[in-house]
Amino acid sequence: MTVRPTLPIREVLRGRRLSWVDLVVGAGIIALLYAVVRLGQSMAVNFTPGRTPVIISTDVADVPYYAARSLLRMFIALALSTVFTLVYGTAAARLRRAEKVLVPILDILQSIPILVFLPIALTFFITLFPNNLLGLELAAIFVIFTSQAWNMTFSFYHSLISQPTELDEAARMYRLTKWQRFWKLDVPSSMIGLVWNMMMSMGGGWFFLTASEAVTVFIKGHGLSESLPGMGSYMAAAVTHGSYTEVTIAIVVMVLLVVGTNFLVFRPLVAWSDKFRMESSESAEKPKSIILNLLRRSSIRRLAGRVSRPVGRALDRITRPFGLAEYPLRTDVRKRHIGDIIFWSVIVGATTTFAVIGLVYLNAHLGFTRFPSLIGFGLATFGRVVVLLVISTIIWVPVGVKIGMSPRLARYAQPIVQVLASFPAILLFPFATLIFINLGIPLDYGAIVLMMLGAQWYILFNVIAGASSIPNDLREMMVSMRLTRRLRWRKVILPAIFPAYVTGGITAAGGAWNASIVAELVSWHHHTLNAFGLGNYIATASAQGKFALLIAGGIVMSAFVVVVNRLFWRRLYRMAESRFTL
Repeated sequence: MTVRPTLPIREVLRGRRLSWVDLVVGAGIIALLYAVVRLGQSMAVNFTPGRTPVIISTDVADVPYYAARSLLRMFIALALSTVFTLVYGTAAARLRRAEKVLVPILDILQSIPILVFLPIALTFFITLFPNNLLGLELAAIFVIFTSQAWNMTFSFYHSLISQPTELDEAARMYRLTKWQRFWKLDVPSSMIGLVWNMMMSMGGGWFFLTASEAVTVFIKGHGLSESLPGMGSYMAAAVTHGSYTEVTIAIVVMVLLVVGTNFLVFRPLVAWSDKFRMESSESAEKPKSIILNLLRRSSIRRLAGRVSRPVGRALDRITRPFGLAEYPLRTDVRKRHIGDIIFWSVIVGATTTFAVIGLVYLNAHLGFTRFPSLIGFGLATFGRVVVLLVISTIIWVPVGVKIGMSPRLARYAQPIVQVLASFPAILLFPFATLIFINLGIPLDYGAIVLMMLGAQWYILFNVIAGASSIPNDLREMMVSMRLTRRLRWRKVILPAIFPAYVTGGITAAGGAWNASIVAELVSWHHHTLNAFGLGNYIATASAQGKFALLIAGGIVMSAFVVVVNRLFWRRLYRMAESRFTL
């Protein structure tokens, strides 16, 4: 009997032969995994207590290694932010009890300055991994995570609460389980906004990269100062040396990193997410990506499908007992009432305990007489935030609509926009400091410009996402009805982008408060400028290692952000949910 030989090397997935596309994609995946493993090994190195901190070299030959280390931290933090977004956003939007607690907590987390997170994270992770570089690495990743997660979560949460009723009815009619609804409805309908906010999150991570990689913490009376290899620490060393050449090298490398990340990761994601746009007529122009085309032509897509289908079927069976979408398992009304009482008792008790402990600590180390002056600092920074939001809205809403409604323009504008958004504006601060000094511009006004460099992009990216998700039917309707420009904006464009703008506005405001920490106190070599504001106060307290002052400043900043969100932005959220849902 003749046995027909098989060619497993040349055949994959249903007899398809290996092509040059499969070889290129396979080689790329292998190279990526190899780089991640090698870089990961260097992130967990033991060191001797009391040793001399690592000195960051400004040699050009070390820059590629620094860039790779920073890029790995950024993507690890982005992956964690995505998981957090999907879990937290879903819980806040779908759980009746949890929403009343989770959304205010998200407001507070967004408003807490990153410099307040830093010493807490450092203390925790260094204690967890003593005498090991992994503790510092995890602390740096956590700080980057805090600059990425909140705007993604706000975007996903708002997409869920403003979901069209037709989709909700379809989920019930097809009797989808909660798990099926999440992956077949919730995530796809939120994908366009989520992808654009992921790009914005990368920009937020780059902005605070210096603070996360050049760390200082005080544990048990001993100061620990350590610089992790990366572009953030390289930037800090370049600014300390006052070298224009080194700063220029950092700028060039950052631009290359952003452009490369856009080409290899985010442009394919934007082109892929376009298929989730809700419309009945297909757009003539669609986003394109060379990388996405290669992946679609390769065997990776079929292989991933064959691996994921059994896992998906198993998860469907496991999650079906939890009930169908919007039809939870029936519970006794009396038990539900008792559950509400227990739930709110635990929340109120935990909040009260935490508040009492915090007040006792602040009274012992600071005293409450300091808070009136802190409120004055906060009002000054609040004024800058308001001016920033007004100017950013006037400038970037028309630009975002133009980009979002034109796939051809988006193809060329997206890399430029992402470079501007992801570029660490803190690199421009030294040059801005010299300009302010030469022109005699006080930082009280110049800080508004510096804060805009880091916060305005939240509005632009969300407006682009909102405009790009406008169904092609509405665009064709505007043309066929020959609406004037004014009517197009009033009746179609502004109502359609309003939910996305609200998300961009609330995250831009939070980003502006955080940006004030590095914008109200700037220096270049021997020159230092100060602005009257809460950001300057927090930055000074962090530099002096005064934890009580740092906590007090963080509490006041959080109070400002939460109050404004409750009184202003939350009402706009409800308006977007009730009046401007497509």
